[in-house]
Amino acid sequence: MEICPYLEYSFQILGKRWNGLIIHYLSLCPNGAAHFSEIKRDLADITPRALSLKLTELVEHALIEKKVTTGSTVTISYELTEKGRSLTIALQSVQQWAHEYKSL
Repeated sequence: MEICPYLEYSFQILGKRWNGLIIHYLSLCPNGAAHFSEIKRDLADITPRALSLKLTELVEHALIEKKVTTGSTVTISYELTEKGRSLTIALQSVQQWAHEYKSL
């Protein structure tokens, strides 16, 4: 039996710790974007190094975009791309499944 390459691709991304939570977090942001410090604050258990690596990985997969705004100060924010936003539907299904079957 052969594993579906599309399913394998999905789990290569979502099977890594924090990736799904970062995508979910960004989907909930009121203005559609968040700064590194905001993500770090709200995903308290992630280390700064791990967050930096995960954000870079998600940018490389074109799921999020890193936006640099220059002015009197430089600000960097992260937001979902169209590809990333389309993934939130699948994450909602996974969340619903966990809600139904996880014993708390």
